[in-house]
Amino acid sequence: MNFIKELERRRTFGVIAHPDAGKTTLTEKLLLFGGAIQEAGAVKNNKIKKGATSDFMEIERQRGISVATSVLAFNYKNKKINILDTPGHKDFAEDTYRTLTAVDSVIVVVDVAKGVEEQTEKLVEVCRMRNIPMIIFINKLDREGKDAFELMDEVEQKLQLRVTPMSFPIGMGYDFKGIYNIWEKNINLFSEDSRKNIDEIVNISNLNDEALDRIVGEKPANTLREELELVSEVYPAFDRQEYLDGLLQPVFFGSALNNFGVRELLDCFIEIAPSPRAKESDTRLVQPTEPEFSGFVFKIHANMDPKHRDRLAFIKIVSGTFERNKPYLHVRNNKKLKFASPNAFFAEKKEIVDISFAGDIVGLHDTGNFKIGDTLTEGEIMQFKGIPNFSPEHFRYVNNADPMKSKQLEKGIDQLMDEGVAQLFTLEMNGRKVIGTVGALQYEVIQYRLEHEYGAKCSYENFPAYKACWVRPEDPKNEEFKEFKRIKQKFLATDKSGQLVFLADSDFSIQMTQSKFPSVKLKYTSEEV
Repeated sequence: MNFIKELERRRTFGVIAHPDAGKTTLTEKLLLFGGAIQEAGAVKNNKIKKGATSDFMEIERQRGISVATSVLAFNYKNKKINILDTPGHKDFAEDTYRTLTAVDSVIVVVDVAKGVEEQTEKLVEVCRMRNIPMIIFINKLDREGKDAFELMDEVEQKLQLRVTPMSFPIGMGYDFKGIYNIWEKNINLFSEDSRKNIDEIVNISNLNDEALDRIVGEKPANTLREELELVSEVYPAFDRQEYLDGLLQPVFFGSALNNFGVRELLDCFIEIAPSPRAKESDTRLVQPTEPEFSGFVFKIHANMDPKHRDRLAFIKIVSGTFERNKPYLHVRNNKKLKFASPNAFFAEKKEIVDISFAGDIVGLHDTGNFKIGDTLTEGEIMQFKGIPNFSPEHFRYVNNADPMKSKQLEKGIDQLMDEGVAQLFTLEMNGRKVIGTVGALQYEVIQYRLEHEYGAKCSYENFPAYKACWVRPEDPKNEEFKEFKRIKQKFLATDKSGQLVFLADSDFSIQMTQSKFPSVKLKYTSEEV
């Protein structure tokens, strides 16, 4: 097995977008082409009883939204493709931000009618900061929507990207005839009745060919010629190096639900997308081609399989190969660990793998050793950077609703917090527990999962806090810090790792505290950034 060859076969990417733009549907269709599933379960369509493969938590199937990132892998044209399907809903954005630390490139899905939406802007900004190569997929072309040029302008202005179309729609919505593929110079015809099947393709190398008029009709053909002329004048030609440096973003058009334009996207993607990239650690830049293994935990998921109480730590391999039963160093604990059954994923189906390469995602069974952001190596002491832990914006007391089940509740909350669903604070004054989350929907998810996965019931009470600030005193022994602790005693708590946190009730009180106690620093993120 040639190590470098295996590396070049790998493509690891994330799919990001605003809720309902069609991320999960697109992911499904990509899997369909990869021969990984036989029929795709549309998220909204109740006629097909099969739920979407990548939404495997019970709560996701009920709501028709994704609440956790799922990892799916398949082979296509001799490339090994790893997809991370992320939640679009803003309440679960934290999970998505963490996932973006583990991908080498990104596909951004945009809804043709709604255009660029707020959540897409935030996520693309994160990708821009990290220079992740992006491909834009404009979805739902079989519905009435904005004009193609208008959409591309919007993508350029709102997302501050430089785009170049790689395919172009012929008509739209009711008049939608098909797609002209600029990358491969052919036409893909859209027909309503053969939705399930993969459509026919006509090669057209010369646009002035009369065959074009016969196929799509004279008027649409002339419009297409004019539009393509405009495209070649206005937009830069595709340049792979610029795309890899994050300076140019190719655009594709299609309809994921009708399986249209997806193959073009996939074929082009496997040709141009980057194989695994280098990653910064606190000591040096780690190259994927290094023979020694290194990797980091970007997500922990409890109970992927309700039949077994298990916890899986998802690890992105940055360099080298990960082998089964070989001891690796857990840098934070300074312990050597061995893994007897590392998993490769296909949504909820897991297979045990003997060897995985840089760029792959492996799931390791975890008994409580891992936290998000932990680094594993063959012995080198280093930590990978850039896994954020945000300051929560919603706070509620947790109360036990069933006194007989207090042990289950404690265990459940403990495990869900390790997953990074939310953060747990224990008040200094009375030891009561407060859960802080980035979005309000997470409370429902926690309550639901506690009941269904741990058999524990909880209820919430509002806790009047505005933001959590991690407290960093310059000198823990000085009088000022003691005074701060005495005055603010009822707002102080400790987080899971025992760090002191000030739960401020307003922006004003944070400013007052800073001016009154200048030697006590307040931070909005914990150390894990």
